[in-house]
Amino acid sequence: MGIVNVTPDSFSDGGALLDPARAIDAAVQMVADGADLLDVGGESTRPGAEPLGAAEEMRRVLPVIEGLAARVRVPISIDTYKPQVAEAALGAGASLVNDISGLRYEPDLAKVAAKHGAALVLMHTRGRSRDMYEHAVYHDVVDEVLDELRESVAFATGAGVPPDRIIVDPGLGFAKDAAHTYEALARLDEFSQLGRPILVGPSRKRFLTKPFDVAQGKPRGETPPAERDWATAAAVSAAVFGGAHIVRVHAVREMVQVARVSDEIRKYHRGD
Repeated sequence: MGIVNVTPDSFSDGGALLDPARAIDAAVQMVADGADLLDVGGESTRPGAEPLGAAEEMRRVLPVIEGLAARVRVPISIDTYKPQVAEAALGAGASLVNDISGLRYEPDLAKVAAKHGAALVLMHTRGRSRDMYEHAVYHDVVDEVLDELRESVAFATGAGVPPDRIIVDPGLGFAKDAAHTYEALARLDEFSQLGRPILVGPSRKRFLTKPFDVAQGKPRGETPPAERDWATAAAVSAAVFGGAHIVRVHAVREMVQVARVSDEIRKYHRGD
C-alpha cells in the first residue's frame, strides 16, 4: 500500500504532494513501482497534530482520488475517520476506508462503508493525536490491543459491514511507546486470532530509530524520516514473517522488493 499524503504537515513528507497534479503523478509512479493499493490522506495524524475540518480535508483529497480513479486500476483507499469525507471519497472512486480510530472517533463511519460495500481498515489507537501517548499504558499490549480491535470489528459488523470486508491494523506507534510497538510487531502472528487480514504501517516511524539513535548517543528520533528506509525495511520484513497481508509504506519501489523476498522466504519456512 503506497502512502499518498496530501498534507502540508505529515511527519515524513509534509507538503511534498500538496499539489493534486503532483500527488497524482507520484501515486501513478507508485503503481508502476509495484503498489497494489494506494492510500490517500488529507489530514496528518502524527502525534501532536491538530484536527482538520471535513471541508478542507475533502478539498485536498477529492481531486487526487478522482484523478487516480481515471489513471490507475489498483484499489484506492481514503485515510479518514470522518463519515462525510469517506462518503465523498467513495463516490469519487475510492473503494476502501482506512480508519485510524477503529470507529472510536466517528462510529457512523461504519454505516458509510456498509452503504457503499467498501472495505474497512480498523486500526488500533487510544485518545487523539494530541494526547495519544498519555493513553500508552498496558499490562499486556498485545492482549489489550486484540480486545479493543475485537470491539471495533464487532461494532463494524453490527453496523452492516461484512466480516470479509474488514482489515485490522495493530497501529504501530499509535498510543504505544517504542517498547509496546516492538512487542506488537514481534507478536504480530497473534493478531491472526481475529480472523481478518492484517495491515501493518511501520514506514519511517519514530520507534524505528530507538536501536540506532540510542546506540550512537543521539536522542531517539533525531534521524530524520527520509533516512529511516533501511529501518523500515527491517520492520516490513518482520511484519511479513509475522503474517501481515498488507504493508503501508512511503518508499514503494524498495519495499516491494523487501516484502516479496520476505514473503518468498516465509513460504519455504512454512513448507507451503
